[in-house]
Amino acid sequence: MTQEINKAIEILQNGGIILYPTDTVWGIGCDATNVEAVKKVYALKQREDSKALICLVAHDGMLERHIENVPDLAYDIIDLATKPTTIIYDQPKGIAKNLIAEDNTLAIRIASDKFCQYLINKFKKPIVSTSANVSGKPTPKSRNEISNVILKGVDYIVDLHPEQNFGSPSSIIKLSNDGKVKVIRE
Repeated sequence: MTQEINKAIEILQNGGIILYPTDTVWGIGCDATNVEAVKKVYALKQREDSKALICLVAHDGMLERHIENVPDLAYDIIDLATKPTTIIYDQPKGIAKNLIAEDNTLAIRIASDKFCQYLINKFKKPIVSTSANVSGKPTPKSRNEISNVILKGVDYIVDLHPEQNFGSPSSIIKLSNDGKVKVIRE
């Protein structure tokens, strides 16, 4: 696993895109602070950059570095969630501008997968995590289902869990600073 982490970090540091297993599905990732790398992900997914992408962080401290004010309720949701849960926060900071939604929000999930945690901790920055499919196409459940367009469009494919079937994408909850909570995806 260490070799895969080191190679992925080398690609991320150079503004490249990786294909990697996450705590939910196979993901396309890049440095979430690099505007040009984020543009590459949007182009590969053939997705409008007005549709925001998810970021993964390794722990609470990294979350707090990139969100102006993390509501207390967020920690309860994170602690009580029975499956990977992404939370949309108000007022992100220190993130590529083209990753932030028009309403000044950002979707972030604290990774529960060991590989992702080690990778993000060692990289010391959030990583984009979006499903490994062209926009509008089905989310692949295994690496074998990922299209050639995606496979050929990334700079590195992490060689872990190639046969593993993944479940479903994360739950998504929008948590506004004014106390409003909205379930976007269960």
